[in-house]
Amino acid sequence: MNRPLDLGSAGEFRRPRRLDVLIPTRNRPAELAVTLSGLAAQVEVPDFGVVVSDQSDHDPAYAHPAAATMVRALRHRGHPVLLTRRLPRRGLAEHRAYLLDRSVARYVLCLDDDVWLEPGTLHRLVTAIGELGCGFVGNAVHGLSYADDVRPETHRHYEEWDGPVVPERVRPDTPQWQRAAIHPAANLLHVQQKLGLPAGAWRAYKVSWIGGCVLYDRAALVDAGGFEFWRRVPANHQGEDVAAQLAVLARYGGAGVLPSGAYHLESPTTVTDRDVEAWQVVAADTPQPA
Repeated sequence: MNRPLDLGSAGEFRRPRRLDVLIPTRNRPAELAVTLSGLAAQVEVPDFGVVVSDQSDHDPAYAHPAAATMVRALRHRGHPVLLTRRLPRRGLAEHRAYLLDRSVARYVLCLDDDVWLEPGTLHRLVTAIGELGCGFVGNAVHGLSYADDVRPETHRHYEEWDGPVVPERVRPDTPQWQRAAIHPAANLLHVQQKLGLPAGAWRAYKVSWIGGCVLYDRAALVDAGGFEFWRRVPANHQGEDVAAQLAVLARYGGAGVLPSGAYHLESPTTVTDRDVEAWQVVAADTPQPA
C-alpha cells in the first residue's frame, strides 16, 4: 500500500543551491513518473532540487504510485523535492513564473513533464553553461519515432559557436529564426550521429529557441523579465518559453548543447486551447532598437 506522500515545505525548499529543476505538469501521471526517473539517474550532479507544480483536473499527477515512488527515490538520493498545486490555471507563462519563484538556485532547469533525460545530461548542461557563461543552454528533445525519417535539408541550420557565445536579437525577420528547423522530429539526433563526438565531448551551437529542456542562469532569466509577461497575454497562449528565451538571448546569449540527452515521450498535449503566441505579444510590446 502506497503511504501518503509528503509534499515538502516551500520555506524549507527555497534555499540557495546550485541547481533546481522546475516541472509544470497536468494530467500526466505516467509521463511525470518517467521524467522524474530520468532525474533520479543524474548521479553526477549531487546538489539539485526539484519543484513539481500540478494543474491536473483531478488528483495531482505526483500522487500516482509510480510518480510518488520516483519522488521518494530522489529524496532518498538527497535531492529536496517540493510538490505543489497551482490552481486555477492562468496559462503556461503564469505557471512557469510561479515555479521560478519557488527557487533561489544559481541555475534553473525548465523541464517539461514529458521528457526523459539520459544519465549524464544534467552534468553536461551545467558544465556547458559554466564554461560558456551565457544566459541559457539547452537540449532539444529527440522524437525517436522519427529515427528513420532523415531530413538532410534541415541539417544546414546547425551552426556551432566558434568563440564566445554573444547576445543576439532573433526575430522572424532575421535569418537566425530559421535555426528552429533543426529541432523537430529527430533532426538533431541525425546531426549528432553524423558528428560522432567522442565520449565526454560536447559542442555549443546557435539557436533561436529550444523546447522542453532549458537550463537558465536564474539571475539572467530574472533580469530579462522571466515569465512575468504572463499578465500581458491571455491564458490561452503557447510560446511562453520562446518569449523568455528571446529576451535572454538579446541580453546574455544562449546556446544549444550537443549531444542532447533529452528524449520526448511524444504524448498528446494536455494544453489544447493555445490560440495566441506569447512571443508575438511580447515582441510587439518591446521597443525596437534604433
